Amino acid sequence: MNAPEFHGKRALVTGGTKGMGEAIVRLLAQRGATVISTARQAPANPVAGVRYLQADVATPDGVKTVVDDVERECGGLDLLVNNVGGSSAPAGGALVLTDAVWEAALQANLMAAVRIDRAFLPGMVVQGSGAIVHITSIQRRLPLYESTVAYAAAKAALASYSKSLANEFGPQGIRVNAVAPGFIETTAASALIERLAQHGDISADAARGTLMESLGGIPVGRPGRPEEVAEVVAFLLSPRAAFVQGAEYVVDGGTLPTI
Repeated sequence: MNAPEFHGKRALVTGGTKGMGEAIVRLLAQRGATVISTARQAPANPVAGVRYLQADVATPDGVKTVVDDVERECGGLDLLVNNVGGSSAPAGGALVLTDAVWEAALQANLMAAVRIDRAFLPGMVVQGSGAIVHITSIQRRLPLYESTVAYAAAKAALASYSKSLANEFGPQGIRVNAVAPGFIETTAASALIERLAQHGDISADAARGTLMESLGGIPVGRPGRPEEVAEVVAFLLSPRAAFVQGAEYVVDGGTLPTI
């Protein structure tokens, strides 16, 4: 019998207790990886065998906590998924966003990945191998001015940074790619819908419909599921994607209207 796909691989997934992160953690663990996951709160449904670290990787101190623990427990990484991110900005467009809102969006959606990559890339260079996936968003190409101005800008920066990293470290045996989800049914998506509903004094169903309309619709007729994103992430981490470098895979049911 063949060993599981990720047998013997050490993996870190940030923000791995809910939504897409939880699905990624579960899939990597099922396929044999030794998985460490971070989150600000303990998971409601922990995956057996996964080590969870309570840390806010949107802060330098939180990243240091994670790095120290991973180095102590695993000695380094083979696989890294920078999944943490999201938006808690109020609805109302660009003019309601304070410096603090912008700073929070940049720290969570860009700088968390920058700091974690910077910590673990040297070890990957020494071993001559590694695979990194950044979770961006179709919002970087299709921003919603009503609610995701800062988030979309931060994800656009993450995509640019991801491509630069791929060009720099590809010759050293390290693959860096990105996955850009569309409307995925996660707890974060539900929170966004609730904020839009409150701001517009409408029902959640109406807010959901407004959100889908603002995206131009979803040709496959439904939002995505977290496990569908996880499958693409696992492919990019695997040897099956050995010649995929500096790419961004869009997982949006056809939402983006452009080529």
